[in-house]
Amino acid sequence: MIDPRRCDCSICRRKGAIVASAPLSGIKIIRGQDKLTLYQFNTKTAKHNFCSNCGIYTHHQRRSNPEQYRYNVGCLEGVNPFEIKQVTTNDAINHPADQCH
Repeated sequence: MIDPRRCDCSICRRKGAIVASAPLSGIKIIRGQDKLTLYQFNTKTAKHNFCSNCGIYTHHQRRSNPEQYRYNVGCLEGVNPFEIKQVTTNDAINHPADQCH
């Protein structure tokens, strides 16, 4: 697991997931791709994916680095996100893409 963290943007604050990073080539959906639902907001750069059956956030293509995914650590079989001791929080409230220039 690379770089576990939380984000304080409006959607991430509400979903409360711990996420980790992977390159776009680092995640392969092996089952259920037809059940994923895409959600985008604000700049519409990030692409957030949810399961249309259960509503769980699974992963998103990042806004700050569109060459990476962040994935929901809680979706990994055998991983309990409450056992992760060191989790950084991103300051997405003050994201540069949201600031007036």
